[in-house]
Amino acid sequence: MGGETKYHPYVKPNRYKKNDPAPPVAPPVGTTVVAQFKSPEGEVCGPPLNLPADVTPEQLALLLNKLLENEDPLPFSFLVDDTEIKNDLHLDIIHGLGRSTEDQITILYRPQAVFRVRAVTRCSASLSGHTEAILSVCFSPDGTQLATGSGDTTVRIWDLTTETPQFTLEGHKNWVQIVAWSPDGEMLASGSMDKTIRLWNAKTGKPLGDALRAHSQVITSIAWEPMHLNENCNRFASASRDGTIRIWDATLRKVLITLAGHTAPVMSVKWGGEGLVYSGSRDKTIKVWETKEGKLVRTLEGHAHWVNHLTLSTDFVLRTGPNDHTGKTFATRAEAHAAAVERYAEATANNTRPERLASCSDDFTIFLWEPSAGKKSITRMTGHQQPVTHLSFSPDGATLASASFDKSVKLWDGLTGTFLTTLRGHVGAVFQVCWSSDSRQVLSGSRDSTLKTWDVKGRKLRHELPGHADEVYSVDWSPAGDRVASGGKDRILKM
Repeated sequence: MGGETKYHPYVKPNRYKKNDPAPPVAPPVGTTVVAQFKSPEGEVCGPPLNLPADVTPEQLALLLNKLLENEDPLPFSFLVDDTEIKNDLHLDIIHGLGRSTEDQITILYRPQAVFRVRAVTRCSASLSGHTEAILSVCFSPDGTQLATGSGDTTVRIWDLTTETPQFTLEGHKNWVQIVAWSPDGEMLASGSMDKTIRLWNAKTGKPLGDALRAHSQVITSIAWEPMHLNENCNRFASASRDGTIRIWDATLRKVLITLAGHTAPVMSVKWGGEGLVYSGSRDKTIKVWETKEGKLVRTLEGHAHWVNHLTLSTDFVLRTGPNDHTGKTFATRAEAHAAAVERYAEATANNTRPERLASCSDDFTIFLWEPSAGKKSITRMTGHQQPVTHLSFSPDGATLASASFDKSVKLWDGLTGTFLTTLRGHVGAVFQVCWSSDSRQVLSGSRDSTLKTWDVKGRKLRHELPGHADEVYSVDWSPAGDRVASGGKDRILKM
């Protein structure tokens, strides 16, 4: 019966069975592989080395730290052709990818955070106070305060050391959908459905003057100018359903520039580390603006439906400004500004790695852009079966997480946009995702009333955090890494 018949079509024999049930054979003693280390920027590190075929990631890290002459050994992850070496080189690469021991193998290394964030396992506080759904939850840049915006028209600031309400900020006449901290943590801006923005002193809870009125529609997004570009932290951009973006001076309390050009509501605005403002709109485009005169630099086109959310690979550094995980305090503004400049330079490898922008849309796709370079996208990422609502880059910029109405969270490579994995477990639409500050865990909040934390390396569910009585609209992980906050339809803030 050798030939091809109607019932037995010819099937090409698979030379490398990916899911081979047979256990991998241990390499013969003394088998070596020629391997070359390469950095994420593409720089070669050291000469090609003869390594034993069964070398483990721990041994590779030891070797690489020697080659890089690091006094304190740093943790690394190692990849070959987008496949991580988890057990040893032979098992994962030579057996797993069907590579020959004769080939020279290029091992890409990625530095990881030196500190570890403890897993969040339990609810330490349920704080009542809001009388309507909580729509926005946001930690201050240094992780010492937390602000929440709610449908009851108030903003509340919570003291995290005692886990108690600190201030209730009243003044808005409608739902407060956005709260945003200035990078120095001194001011809090809130945007509401009453078409106004209000500024508050975060340390005293007092309003800074009256409401800022300029938009003719609901405020959808607020982004502050990063600290490394402006020591005074007094400028921010606001986006609205009226299709405009306005750049404000918070101390003078007036609009400096109006950016008009979108033909539909603007849903998301980001102020990048290179001094550009990015706006995503329901007119299916993303526009890039410069902030001196408000000129349009370029328009990024590609989405076939509304653009819902934007995220930058440098988001975490821009948001935390000078504050890192050590919790260091600064005596003067100049000192804090210098620290912010240094942290941004470190995150972009002294501008050799320009910041990347990711956008998600109701067309079920995500685009990855390098907006400072040109208007062509790096890649288009497909896989979600429903609108994609929220994106978040890991603090190290290496991974992108996306949340969708299809109940899943997907992880993508932050440099190339390659699909990594799908995290399934939610039984309702996922509204928001965020990262722990060491880039090792992802947190998602969903319509199914649960929060889930996921282990990025193991690509599996780490902990389920139940407790909410209804949909979870907003989640945030403190930049200090020690706690998570969530708010939703049940009006309770949980930590």
